[in-house]
Amino acid sequence: MASAGLLQTSLIWVAYGVAAALALLVAIVTTFTWQMPRERSAIVSTVAIVSLTALLATVFLLPVDIALVSSTTSATLGAKKDWATPGRVDGILLTLKIVYYSLYSLDALLCLVVIPFAYFWYEEYDEVEEEEGTASLGGRLWRASKYTLVFVVLVVILFLIGFFVPAATNDHGKHLDLDYFKRLLSENKGEKALTFSVGLLMTLGTLLYALYTGAGLALLPVSFIKSAPSISAPQLSATTASDLEHNRELQRQLEMRNAGRPDGMPQKDRRELDALLREERTLVRRERLAAEARGDGRSKVFKVWTKIQAVFRPLKLLGGILLLLIAILVWVSMLITGIDKAANSVCKHHCGYILGHINVFQPVNWIFVQSAKAFPVDYILMALLIFLFFTSSITGIATVGIRFLWVRIFQIKKGRTAPQALLIATVMLALIILAINYAVAMLVAPQYAIYGTQTFCANAPRHPGEQPDCRDLPDLVRPCSENLTDPAAKDVCTPTVMSIFLNRITLNWPVFGAVDFWAQFAFLGVFLTVFVTSLFRTPRLNLGEIDEEAEVDEEEGLLASTGRRFGATWQDITGRVRGGGNTAQGQGNGYGTNGSGSRD
Repeated sequence: MASAGLLQTSLIWVAYGVAAALALLVAIVTTFTWQMPRERSAIVSTVAIVSLTALLATVFLLPVDIALVSSTTSATLGAKKDWATPGRVDGILLTLKIVYYSLYSLDALLCLVVIPFAYFWYEEYDEVEEEEGTASLGGRLWRASKYTLVFVVLVVILFLIGFFVPAATNDHGKHLDLDYFKRLLSENKGEKALTFSVGLLMTLGTLLYALYTGAGLALLPVSFIKSAPSISAPQLSATTASDLEHNRELQRQLEMRNAGRPDGMPQKDRRELDALLREERTLVRRERLAAEARGDGRSKVFKVWTKIQAVFRPLKLLGGILLLLIAILVWVSMLITGIDKAANSVCKHHCGYILGHINVFQPVNWIFVQSAKAFPVDYILMALLIFLFFTSSITGIATVGIRFLWVRIFQIKKGRTAPQALLIATVMLALIILAINYAVAMLVAPQYAIYGTQTFCANAPRHPGEQPDCRDLPDLVRPCSENLTDPAAKDVCTPTVMSIFLNRITLNWPVFGAVDFWAQFAFLGVFLTVFVTSLFRTPRLNLGEIDEEAEVDEEEGLLASTGRRFGATWQDITGRVRGGGNTAQGQGNGYGTNGSGSRD
């Protein structure tokens, strides 16, 4: 029996290894599909790939957690399996706890230290110094580290606050007398510091999640349904080439007509020629963008992705309809759970609206509980659900862009994302994924995420210390929940490590729990607003928008050069110029056809 349990848990961890490998593949495809080829940096690409992989590995650990605790219990008998001794169960939970804390610590380190360092390292690149051979690796490292030090101080402050500031205590009512809640409050100082830090990051991510993921979840299926382009890239290229040839022919006619005039070209013809020259520049830019849309000059990953999109374009309509139905189902399920928590939570805002048990039928939770009986069906469904939220977040960031209020700081587009924008988007995704973890575990499938398929037998044991027997009494087999006082439930029901960690955040720091919970309704509102709006908007070809693509880089160059603007401020203070490198770098960092190449 012990070998059977070892085999089952080993298969679950193997499935997680496969999911982690797929997460790495998704991170690589996402990074190389979205970043700008001419401004590619090995450090930026590596940091983005590692960060996205670690974040996806963190959320993909949730179904493993659920499967492991569920595997210790017989769902039909409501009793622990013979191999699931207290020691083995504690060992499983300890392994999960170590993996969780390691991944959360890695995520925080990447988000608050490594990514900012990569950002400033890239900003400190000086093309002129590289060409002249005067670039100093030590100087560049010092300048990047100097700016990153601010974020290191921020991390230290977060941990000190979590370490010393007192958390909530058991003074909010009799519900906290339950063993489940007592376990949440009993923790050491190190766990409390990590809980506070992750809770703060998760709350910040929830605000981004409500806006970007809410909009993206509505726009993703609609974009599939309305994916048929008004004009193909080859047709746009051919039309542009024809217009460009016509434009240049008109210029030749004007020049030939005024050739030999002693007083030069008349003002009317000069104005017409100037207009033709401006139109020619626009057409040249449009021709280049059309070539890029075909994949010319792009990475192999981008070209393969473009071909795959073209091959499967007829299936996008059906896929979009299916995604739309899934998104609506998830939205309805979250709304049901949100209302249920708001009305029936055992402790309301004092513990982040923890729900003792589901009081209303919740479709997504029911689907997961039923599919969990045939592992790994539930694992695959959970992985697909997480991937849906992840791609929706990318869609939302790409649509809304990186903004400060109404000012767009960066534009996120396939094949045209600057390295700085890629790093900032990765930080945003890191925070959003923490919020997705909360949403999936607490609202999308709450019962499944906390206890999986675990049940307990409510029949009285025949002898003290024995497990209750429900072989002939299936009606007494009941699902586990947080507010049970039955001793049999305490001995059989094992909550997932993720649910304990999330509920510990909301119970020890109620303000985080309240913000995270009510932000879910903002998420639902954003989804509904964007979805209804997108139903009545018709996609159309906007050549003006295509022409503006080439001008986007100049806008980003003005708003995004954080490191150079720090340097400019310092020069204004000291009155000295640092080797003239910044000006040259600003000229060399353009994103047009003459932009600089790869920067490491």
